[in-house]
Amino acid sequence: MANGENLEESSPLLGKVVEKADEKDTHRISTADRADAVPPPPAVRKYAEEENGGDGCDYGWTADGLPIHGSVMGEPVGRAQWETGLCACLGRHDEFCSSDIEVCLIGSVAPCMLYGSNAERLGSTPGTFANHCMSYSGLYLIGTSFFGWNCLAPWFTFPTRTAIRRMFNLEGNCEALHRSCGCCGLCVEDEVQREHCESVCDFATHVFCHTCALCQEGRELRRRMPHPGFNARPVLVMIPPAEQSMGRGV
Repeated sequence: MANGENLEESSPLLGKVVEKADEKDTHRISTADRADAVPPPPAVRKYAEEENGGDGCDYGWTADGLPIHGSVMGEPVGRAQWETGLCACLGRHDEFCSSDIEVCLIGSVAPCMLYGSNAERLGSTPGTFANHCMSYSGLYLIGTSFFGWNCLAPWFTFPTRTAIRRMFNLEGNCEALHRSCGCCGLCVEDEVQREHCESVCDFATHVFCHTCALCQEGRELRRRMPHPGFNARPVLVMIPPAEQSMGRGV
């Protein structure tokens, strides 16, 4: 006979212990099967309507406790408007009033200098003023000499207006017309077509209102971006403490 049979014969309580252990394992397995078969219901957050203001709106919450209205990703961002209008030659009566007058004078007398300053400020690269100014001056002289008016420089300067509009997410002419009178709706709905129309409008603005376009871009850049030549960095100066001496009070 085997050793197990000897133990069962020698201990009559061993069979009951083994049966109880088998019953516990069977109960544990059946409980696990029932838990897998019927998942527990999701936890319902109490007072959800009170937290959302009681109006039944559906929005989530960030880690900082701020509500998120709508979808965060893919939500369109509204475009900003230009700080000054195209024909606002003297700008506005604010802290940039003197700068606006300076821009108007430079644009009327020497548009090449204003364009060079705008391009240098937009590129944030000091030292490029001379390159843009000389290129503009050459095109200006060729256009006025052979055609009698400045017709070549706008082909060279209108990309600056497009770059400013894209950098600061500014409203273009098509969107301004759609907002004011409701026309150009088809161009505004399609993003690719809208960008093509806005680029054409930028070019037309520089052709027919070249000086005003340069002045408007100059006022916009001076309000939004500092000149790269004046970006002074703060210097931390360590001043040693004054010499101290211990004296006996009188």
